[in-house]
Amino acid sequence: MTTHAPAADAALAATAVLPAVIPTAATVTVSDLVERPGRCLPGWTAALTALAAAAAGGWLLWRTGVLPERLAGRTVLPEAPAPRDLTGLWGAVLLLGALTAFAAGGLTRGRPGKVWVLTRHGAYQGSVRDTGLLWISPLLGRRRMDVSLRHWRSRAIETVDADGTPLHASVLIVWRVRDTARAAFAVDDHSRYLREQVECAVTRAVSRLPADDFRGSGPTLRDSERLGDQLTRLLAADMRPVGVEVFSAQPVRLEYAPEVAAAMRRAQVTALDARHRRAVLDDVLAAVAETVRGLTDRRLVQLDDYERKSLVRDLTVAFYTARGPAAEMPKK
Repeated sequence: MTTHAPAADAALAATAVLPAVIPTAATVTVSDLVERPGRCLPGWTAALTALAAAAAGGWLLWRTGVLPERLAGRTVLPEAPAPRDLTGLWGAVLLLGALTAFAAGGLTRGRPGKVWVLTRHGAYQGSVRDTGLLWISPLLGRRRMDVSLRHWRSRAIETVDADGTPLHASVLIVWRVRDTARAAFAVDDHSRYLREQVECAVTRAVSRLPADDFRGSGPTLRDSERLGDQLTRLLAADMRPVGVEVFSAQPVRLEYAPEVAAAMRRAQVTALDARHRRAVLDDVLAAVAETVRGLTDRRLVQLDDYERKSLVRDLTVAFYTARGPAAEMPKK
C-alpha cells in the first residue's frame, strides 16, 4: 500500500492541474478579436515590378528565338543570337512569368468607406483601410466590407405596450461597422444580426410604458425623444460586442394594431371630450366666482346663503349654456 502512494499522488496532481490547463487553451475566442492593420504595399511598386518582370521575360523570349523577327513583312526585332542553354533560359522565363503574375495578381483598389478584411486559411490577418492603388498578397483571402455611415428603416414590428395593447412600430437606425474583425467573425451576418436585435430592443423599450394615458398625464410612448434614447442605448449595448456602432435609433411610426385601433380611437376621443368639458367647467366656475365676488365687494347686493347658492346656480347655467354646443352636457 505504501509503495503505490507516490503514483496515486502524481495522478491526483495531474487531475488537479488538468482543469486549469483546458480553459487556458480555450481562452482565445472570436469575441477576443480586435481589428488591426493589415499588410499592404503601394500599388505603384507592384506595377513597376510586374512591368520590369514582363520586360525581362520578353527579352528572354527574344533570346530563345520564340518571338518572330518580322511581322507583315517588316522587321520588328533584330536577329536573336544563338542561345547556348535553352533550359536555363526557359527556367528564367517561367520564373519571371510567375513573378509578373504574383505582382499583378495582388493589385487592387481601396475605396473610401470600404475596407479589405484579410484572412489566411480562415485566420484573421488584419484589415486594410488605405485608399487608392494597393498591393495585397494574392496568397491572402480578401473580403470587402462597408464601413461608411448607413441607415436602415425597419418594417412594422408587432409588439405590445405596458398595458398589453398590441402595437405596430417602425424604427430608423443609423449605424456603421466600427471593428471589422468582430463584424466579420463574431457573427455570421452582422446586418441580419442588427435586424434581429432591433426587434428585441423595440419589444423591450415599448413594453415599459403605455402607448397613451387617457386617465392622467404620466409618461407614455408618445414621447418619441425619450423612446428614441432608450432604443439607442439598448441597441448600442447589444451591437458593441460584434463591432457595430449605433448612432441613433428613432421611432418613425407608432400606431395601434388594426384589431384594436377603432376601440382605442374611441377611447381617445372620449378622454379628449372629458378633458375639454372639465376645462370648460373650470372656466365657468372661475367666471361665476369672480362675478359673485365683484357683486359682493361692491355691495351691489346683500345675499344670504340661500340667495348666494341660487345666484351661483343661475350664473353657472347661463355661462355654461353660453359656451354653445361644445359645452352641452352628455346625454344619459
